[in-house]
Amino acid sequence: MNNIVLYEPEIPQNTGNIMRTCVATNTKLHLIKPLGFSLEDKYLKRSGLDYIPKLDYEVYENFEEFKKKNKGKYYFFTRYGKKPHTSFDYTEGDNLYFIFGKESTGIPKEILQEDLDHCMRIPMSANVRALNLSNSVAIVLYEALRQQDFNDLLRYEPHKGQDYLWK
Repeated sequence: MNNIVLYEPEIPQNTGNIMRTCVATNTKLHLIKPLGFSLEDKYLKRSGLDYIPKLDYEVYENFEEFKKKNKGKYYFFTRYGKKPHTSFDYTEGDNLYFIFGKESTGIPKEILQEDLDHCMRIPMSANVRALNLSNSVAIVLYEALRQQDFNDLLRYEPHKGQDYLWK
Protein backbone atom coordinates (compact mmCIF):
# COMPACT_ATOMS: atom_id res chain seq x y z
CA MET A 1 0.00 0.00 0.00
CA ASN A 2 1.21 3.46 -0.86
CA ASN A 3 1.12 6.18 1.80
CA ILE A 4 1.75 9.91 1.54
CA VAL A 5 3.16 11.58 4.65
CA LEU A 6 3.12 15.36 5.08
CA TYR A 7 5.46 16.58 7.79
CA GLU A 8 4.03 19.81 9.23
CA PRO A 9 2.27 21.05 6.08
CA GLU A 10 1.66 24.79 6.04
CA ILE A 11 -0.51 25.65 3.04
CA PRO A 12 -4.12 24.39 3.06
CA GLN A 13 -4.51 24.53 -0.73
CA ASN A 14 -1.54 22.17 -1.20
CA THR A 15 -2.90 19.73 1.36
CA GLY A 16 -6.36 19.90 -0.20
CA ASN A 17 -4.91 19.06 -3.62
CA ILE A 18 -2.94 16.19 -2.08
CA MET A 19 -6.10 14.92 -0.39
CA ARG A 20 -7.82 14.77 -3.78
CA THR A 21 -4.85 12.93 -5.29
CA CYS A 22 -4.89 10.43 -2.42
CA VAL A 23 -8.60 9.72 -2.92
CA ALA A 24 -8.03 9.29 -6.68
CA THR A 25 -5.25 6.75 -6.08
CA ASN A 26 -6.57 4.87 -3.01
CA THR A 27 -3.62 6.19 -1.03
CA LYS A 28 -3.65 6.85 2.71
CA LEU A 29 -2.60 10.33 3.85
CA HIS A 30 -0.68 10.89 7.09
CA LEU A 31 -0.49 14.42 8.53
CA ILE A 32 2.12 15.22 11.16
CA LYS A 33 1.46 18.23 13.43
CA PRO A 34 1.70 21.07 13.80
CA LEU A 35 -0.45 21.86 10.78
CA GLY A 36 -0.38 25.38 9.37
CA PHE A 37 -4.17 25.38 9.10
CA SER A 38 -7.30 23.82 10.56
CA LEU A 39 -8.74 20.73 8.93
CA GLU A 40 -11.95 22.78 8.79
CA ASP A 41 -10.20 25.48 6.74
CA LYS A 42 -12.29 26.75 3.78
CA TYR A 43 -9.22 26.75 1.50
CA LEU A 44 -8.56 23.12 2.33
CA LYS A 45 -12.15 22.24 1.51
CA ARG A 46 -12.05 24.24 -1.74
CA SER A 47 -8.98 22.33 -2.93
CA GLY A 48 -10.17 18.95 -1.69
CA LEU A 49 -13.70 19.56 -2.99
CA ASP A 50 -16.23 16.95 -1.99
CA TYR A 51 -13.62 14.18 -1.93
CA ILE A 52 -12.47 14.78 1.66
CA PRO A 53 -15.16 12.49 3.20
CA LYS A 54 -13.77 9.67 1.03
CA LEU A 55 -10.20 10.25 2.25
CA ASP A 56 -8.38 7.69 4.38
CA TYR A 57 -6.17 9.80 6.64
CA GLU A 58 -4.65 10.01 10.10
CA VAL A 59 -3.18 12.89 12.10
CA TYR A 60 -0.16 12.51 14.43
CA GLU A 61 1.17 14.76 17.18
CA ASN A 62 4.79 14.35 15.99
CA PHE A 63 7.14 12.26 13.84
CA GLU A 64 7.91 9.87 16.69
CA GLU A 65 4.23 8.96 17.05
CA PHE A 66 4.00 8.44 13.29
CA LYS A 67 7.04 6.09 13.28
CA LYS A 68 5.71 4.13 16.24
CA LYS A 69 2.39 3.46 14.49
CA ASN A 70 3.64 2.86 10.94
CA LYS A 71 6.10 0.18 9.90
CA GLY A 72 7.34 -0.16 6.34
CA LYS A 73 9.76 1.45 3.88
CA TYR A 74 10.26 5.18 4.29
CA TYR A 75 11.28 7.38 1.34
CA PHE A 76 12.21 11.00 2.09
CA PHE A 77 11.87 13.75 -0.50
CA THR A 78 14.26 16.64 -0.13
CA ARG A 79 16.04 19.06 -2.41
CA TYR A 80 19.25 17.83 -0.77
CA GLY A 81 18.75 14.22 -1.88
CA LYS A 82 21.30 12.76 -4.30
CA LYS A 83 19.16 10.10 -5.97
CA PRO A 84 16.28 10.72 -8.36
CA HIS A 85 12.85 9.48 -7.32
CA THR A 86 12.90 7.05 -10.26
CA SER A 87 15.95 5.18 -8.93
CA PHE A 88 13.96 3.02 -6.50
CA ASP A 89 11.86 -0.09 -7.04
CA TYR A 90 8.42 0.59 -5.59
CA THR A 91 6.99 -2.81 -6.54
CA GLU A 92 8.20 -4.59 -3.43
CA GLY A 93 6.99 -4.09 0.10
CA ASP A 94 3.55 -3.84 1.60
CA ASN A 95 3.74 -0.40 3.14
CA LEU A 96 5.59 2.34 1.29
CA TYR A 97 5.69 5.77 2.93
CA PHE A 98 6.57 8.78 0.76
CA ILE A 99 7.49 11.55 3.20
CA PHE A 100 7.42 15.23 2.26
CA GLY A 101 8.37 18.19 4.43
CA LYS A 102 6.72 21.51 5.08
CA GLU A 103 6.69 24.00 2.25
CA SER A 104 9.05 26.54 3.87
CA THR A 105 11.86 24.36 5.20
CA GLY A 106 11.26 20.73 4.23
CA ILE A 107 12.02 17.76 6.47
CA PRO A 108 14.43 18.51 9.34
CA LYS A 109 18.04 17.50 8.73
CA GLU A 110 18.03 15.31 11.86
CA ILE A 111 15.24 13.13 10.43
CA LEU A 112 16.88 12.91 7.00
CA GLN A 113 20.25 11.89 8.46
CA GLU A 114 18.65 8.79 10.01
CA ASP A 115 18.27 7.24 6.53
CA LEU A 116 20.41 8.96 3.89
CA ASP A 117 20.05 6.00 1.49
CA HIS A 118 16.35 6.81 1.09
CA CYS A 119 16.68 10.58 0.65
CA MET A 120 15.87 11.59 -2.90
CA ARG A 121 14.92 14.50 -5.06
CA ILE A 122 12.89 15.10 -8.17
CA PRO A 123 15.39 16.22 -10.83
CA MET A 124 15.02 19.87 -11.88
CA SER A 125 17.06 22.83 -13.07
CA ALA A 126 19.04 25.13 -10.81
CA ASN A 127 16.51 27.90 -11.48
CA VAL A 128 14.21 26.87 -8.61
CA ARG A 129 14.76 25.43 -5.13
CA ALA A 130 11.83 23.03 -5.26
CA LEU A 131 8.58 22.22 -7.01
CA ASN A 132 5.19 22.88 -5.47
CA LEU A 133 4.40 20.32 -2.76
CA SER A 134 1.19 19.01 -4.31
CA ASN A 135 2.88 18.67 -7.71
CA SER A 136 5.80 16.81 -6.12
CA VAL A 137 3.47 14.38 -4.37
CA ALA A 138 1.63 13.66 -7.63
CA ILE A 139 4.87 13.09 -9.57
CA VAL A 140 6.25 10.66 -7.02
CA LEU A 141 3.00 8.83 -6.32
CA TYR A 142 2.28 8.27 -10.01
CA GLU A 143 5.80 6.95 -10.57
CA ALA A 144 5.20 4.39 -7.82
CA LEU A 145 1.80 3.53 -9.28
CA ARG A 146 3.29 3.22 -12.79
CA GLN A 147 5.82 0.73 -11.46
CA GLN A 148 2.96 -1.15 -9.74
CA ASP A 149 0.94 -1.23 -13.01
CA PHE A 150 -1.52 1.20 -11.39
CA ASN A 151 -2.84 -1.49 -9.04
CA ASP A 152 -6.64 -1.57 -9.26
CA LEU A 153 -7.10 1.96 -10.56
CA LEU A 154 -9.60 2.44 -13.38
CA ARG A 155 -8.21 2.97 -16.87
CA TYR A 156 -11.44 4.52 -18.13
CA GLU A 157 -13.86 7.23 -16.98
CA PRO A 158 -16.51 5.43 -14.89
CA HIS A 159 -19.43 7.86 -15.24
CA LYS A 160 -19.74 8.11 -19.03
CA GLY A 161 -18.23 4.71 -19.74
CA GLN A 162 -15.11 3.52 -21.48
CA ASP A 163 -16.64 3.90 -24.98
CA TYR A 164 -17.87 7.48 -24.52
CA LEU A 165 -15.62 8.95 -27.23
CA TRP A 166 -16.41 6.18 -29.69
CA LYS A 167 -20.20 6.55 -29.59
